Amino acid sequence: MATKIRLQRHGKKGRPFYYIVVADSRAPRDGKFIERLGSYNPNTNPATIDINFDSAVKWVGNGAQPTDTARAILSYKGVLYKNHLNGGIRKGALTEEQANEKFNAWLEGKDAQINAKKAGLASKKEEAKKANLADESKKREAKAAAIVAKNTPVAEEPAEEVQAESQEEEATSAE
Repeated sequence: MATKIRLQRHGKKGRPFYYIVVADSRAPRDGKFIERLGSYNPNTNPATIDINFDSAVKWVGNGAQPTDTARAILSYKGVLYKNHLNGGIRKGALTEEQANEKFNAWLEGKDAQINAKKAGLASKKEEAKKANLADESKKREAKAAAIVAKNTPVAEEPAEEVQAESQEEEATSAE
């Protein structure tokens, strides 16, 4: 029996939520499965992935073929790298300690990368919030100035000054 590691869709329309399952390749997408390995929620940023790591490594090691999306998820979580290191242990190229050191170093780098992305998203959100606040205050000030200008009566110049200015303008235009 050929087994596949694939996604089983759940959730509302436009808000998908997936279970990562091991299933017979002939079974329907959302139908019968052998074991549920975890879940994947693409609605959050970054996407939330919960996976039973040991069980996933066992199934990949036994030959279960992941689909393209499942392969990307397993690679992201390090399941495929752990399987690769286990292959090196079986062949004698690595010891168990060396493989664990390499995997732990990879995990630390991956965690740092994820935390940097979360921090970047949080700082972007704060910057956008500050920019929106500044724009709103500028608009509010402009609106207040327009209201003040509308409500203040126009100061009229005395009629004598207006006549004197018009006579000066005529004199300059005649020259």
